Amino acid sequence: MPPSELKVTEGATRQRPDGRLDVDGARLRAILPGSDSSRAELRFTPHAPSDEQRALQSGAQRQQVGLKLRARDGCNVVYVMWRFTPKPGLVVNYKRNPDLHRSADCGNAGYVTVRPHRRVALGAPAWGQEHVLRVELARPTLRVWADDTLAWEGALPAEAFSFDGPVGLRSDNVRLTLQLRVPPP
Repeated sequence: MPPSELKVTEGATRQRPDGRLDVDGARLRAILPGSDSSRAELRFTPHAPSDEQRALQSGAQRQQVGLKLRARDGCNVVYVMWRFTPKPGLVVNYKRNPDLHRSADCGNAGYVTVRPHRRVALGAPAWGQEHVLRVELARPTLRVWADDTLAWEGALPAEAFSFDGPVGLRSDNVRLTLQLRVPPP
């Protein structure tokens, strides 16, 4: 994915000479318009917690990085997040608010956590090491690999397919270097 095609909707990135992106701020929200949400890979190296730590809209304090799937807008999206704190591990959830489209309109309403059929206990990503978060979505089954280990597998409910959109990424309260890979459309 050429970094120039990434549409940042919150936060900022800085492009490195090798094409990867640096994220230093407390939040990053971005999508890759026109991409297919059936497969994606996020390569990232977490460096440290961001200097500024911002609570989520719910008030929860988290450090996490992950992929957005079917990201129609800020109120209708599937998240695959690898958390550092407060409880390390993978979390898959979707946010559904059919009549709302901007995060400012829906806030933290509409989140549903998806329970997997299979899960591998997974700690937080190690600081200073490259990690890979990879997903494959073949309706309704979502498979998530963390560093080449199938770490999460489950079925997304029908509500998670009531909207569609591109792949994206999200980070909260982590300084990192990343690269998003998706197959060509």
